[in-house]
Amino acid sequence: MLGQFLFVVVLIAGFGFFGFNISKIRKNIMLGKPLDRSDQKWKRIKTTLLIALGQKKMFQRLLPALFHLFIYVAFLFTSTELIEIIIDGVTGTHRFFWPILGSVYVVLINMIEILSVLAFVATLVFLARRNLLTVPRFQMSEMNGWPKIDGNIILYLEIILLICVFTMNGADEALFLQGKSSVAGSGSFGFIVSSYTAPYFFNQFNVDTLIILERLGWWGHILVVFSFLNYLPYSKHFHIVMAFPNTYYSNLKKNGAFSNLSSVKEEVTKMFDPNFDSYAAPPVVEEIVPDRFGAKDVEDLTWKNLMDAYTCTECGRCTSACPANITGKKLSPRKIIMDTRDRLEEVGRNKRIHGNDYSDNKSLLGDYISEEEVWACTSCNACVQECPVNIDPLSVIIDLRRYLVMEEAKIPSELTSMLTNIENNGAPWQFSQADRYKWAEE
Repeated sequence: MLGQFLFVVVLIAGFGFFGFNISKIRKNIMLGKPLDRSDQKWKRIKTTLLIALGQKKMFQRLLPALFHLFIYVAFLFTSTELIEIIIDGVTGTHRFFWPILGSVYVVLINMIEILSVLAFVATLVFLARRNLLTVPRFQMSEMNGWPKIDGNIILYLEIILLICVFTMNGADEALFLQGKSSVAGSGSFGFIVSSYTAPYFFNQFNVDTLIILERLGWWGHILVVFSFLNYLPYSKHFHIVMAFPNTYYSNLKKNGAFSNLSSVKEEVTKMFDPNFDSYAAPPVVEEIVPDRFGAKDVEDLTWKNLMDAYTCTECGRCTSACPANITGKKLSPRKIIMDTRDRLEEVGRNKRIHGNDYSDNKSLLGDYISEEEVWACTSCNACVQECPVNIDPLSVIIDLRRYLVMEEAKIPSELTSMLTNIENNGAPWQFSQADRYKWAEE
């Protein structure tokens, strides 16, 4: 009874704290501006199944994709064993599904064990890639400090979890061989890995020690899972949760199609409306602060931009494909998204502590992202194309640019010349339309 009570306490605390963190993140995301992404529901479902569930974009790089798939599928199947552990913990049973499913149960556990071995190998490979090999996208400045530590913590937890799984199953196999397991009967469970490892690693222990080892593996499993669950909101691995809604709400327009500013569109509509009287007195309404042109801070971005920030895997595929970054410019699309998330966390924390009207006199543009980074972007959409979870760093960059141009009147001299030429000559080049074809006469 004491074990059941402790388990229920752990269960309530684990899910409760996770729910609390989810509510904070939801509030932070809803700080963004409204955006309608309720169209084309079937296409959105298809996108979610292909990108989030099917890992379609990951397989642009086969070897890392395979290792990632091992961990991903192992995670999905291990969740079924977690359900059994929760039932056992609450009811005081042992291997609840064993008498119910019979041979199906053995097949399921066999799949979990095979996938766990593959996941263990994949985890070691990823640890080596991050810490021993010099993969360029893992060596960039934005990956120093906490991002690097964060990537390793999850991998260490994965190793501990897998050790707990095999300790639990191996010790229970050894007990079952002796007829001492909490499951009625004796013989072998028939688990493909544990039935092999038990004679070599666990048969040397007496029954009391085996019971302790099995319980250590069982409790270690559930405690690591809840630790992992509540660490996710503070980690890049929160994409495990966010990838599904983020891909569902993807931008389904063709790459390169930019959104219009509603405030600007409204003014242009008035200009072309023959019935609009520009000299008429405006209607008396409650004073409303006009929308900012573009984005200076996270609250000027859409909720989808903010959801992107929480979905980022920090894999760096966007940055490695960015032509501006490749040519040595300061821009890193990954850093843009990471900075957006860091600033959003800061704003959300300030609002919870000091109230909604509090201002720390900081902003995303300037304090986190520099003008140099914003103007380095070529708007090529390579980062959007590469992202495995359909994050759109370009939309953030475009809104930051809009603020600089339309609110601060800041624009590089090269662009000023181009825009002037377009206005005067109808083309980016500094000669009239009549002279445009003279090059052919030479």
